[in-house]
Amino acid sequence: MNRASPHHEEEEEENDAQVFLDESDIIHEVPLDEEDLPDADDEAASDAEVFEEPDDDSVHVFTGHTGELYTVACSPTDATLVATGGGDDKGFLWRIGQGDWAFELQGHRDSVCSLAFSTDGQLLASGSLDGIIQIWDVQSENLKCSFEGLGGGIEWIKWHPRGHLVLAGSEDCTVWMWNADKGACLQTFSGHGGSVTCGDFTPDGKLVCTGSDDATLRIWDPKSGENIHVVRGHPYHTEELTCMAISPDSTLALTGSKDGSVHIVNLTTGKVVSSLVSHSDSIECVSFGPSHGPSSLWAATGGMDRKLIIWDLQHSMPRSTCEHEDGVTCLTWLGASNYLATGCVDGKVRLWDGRSGDCIKTFGGHDAAIQSLSVCANRNFIVSVSIDETARVFEIAEFL
Repeated sequence: MNRASPHHEEEEEENDAQVFLDESDIIHEVPLDEEDLPDADDEAASDAEVFEEPDDDSVHVFTGHTGELYTVACSPTDATLVATGGGDDKGFLWRIGQGDWAFELQGHRDSVCSLAFSTDGQLLASGSLDGIIQIWDVQSENLKCSFEGLGGGIEWIKWHPRGHLVLAGSEDCTVWMWNADKGACLQTFSGHGGSVTCGDFTPDGKLVCTGSDDATLRIWDPKSGENIHVVRGHPYHTEELTCMAISPDSTLALTGSKDGSVHIVNLTTGKVVSSLVSHSDSIECVSFGPSHGPSSLWAATGGMDRKLIIWDLQHSMPRSTCEHEDGVTCLTWLGASNYLATGCVDGKVRLWDGRSGDCIKTFGGHDAAIQSLSVCANRNFIVSVSIDETARVFEIAEFL
């Protein structure tokens, strides 16, 4: 143990001695107003401002992942059940408001980039860059079956609107359709010359539409596997398709591309019927408005040019251009309302009034880009996932 030196001890004794001042020692008196003195609370507040955390408006944070998150899906029938997947090669089922429960979707060997609940909420499909799709029984939490054999990573997964048929697009240029109850492959759709980046059944279940890196849209008969139409060349996209939506009445496809263009295709004729021209960078998300009310005549598009554009489809003109701080990565309408939400590269989730184009709420909490959004079944909450490795739940009931 180190001891103090004798010299140091003498100094301490001197410092402890009392010092007295005579009146004659005072050179000048300075009057001091008490208001000029710093307040202890003010100093504490200023210190807090330096270390202030970003505003967090979330009511629940899921932190079970250990890597970037890429996808989120809320159950269509259970208002608290959420599925998330990410770069830690894992998927999880968890519940809003129940931080002590989570079920891991085990078995994937690469990033889980696609998740989708069946329309009845009974089954959950998880797709990974390992090329494997797993089908989970939600109630029992059991793995029902797995689909392998695709030659590339899974780009997206969709369910048939009225049955347990699952559709998936792959990096290997193919699209597959399986019967999830029987674990059987029903159809393989081949013809694209690049990764199949987007696709879906039409809401009536009678057609399959797929978009690809090869800059084409293909329309298929799901029963026969026949390629009914190929949409390519002028006036269509010149670069890869990034996103797609199909109108509620199953007659139109809305597609966005890396080239910044948005086109509407008639599914019966395979012809481009409208081009929505206003974006100046890659389109990341598109959606038709809900099928009821004034928004049934609207569409929404978001891009890396920092814009959400709400379109009047009757005139193919923008109703509103909604500016963001950074690129718009995802969007979703809030149920059948006239409101919609966007996720942004700046980590914010924003709510917009589709009628006025006004931003009515900005939710903070994430500190990196939002990758995906999903609205819970009772529309009380919206869930966002980010490359900051968290999923966050925001309350939206008061805005609807």
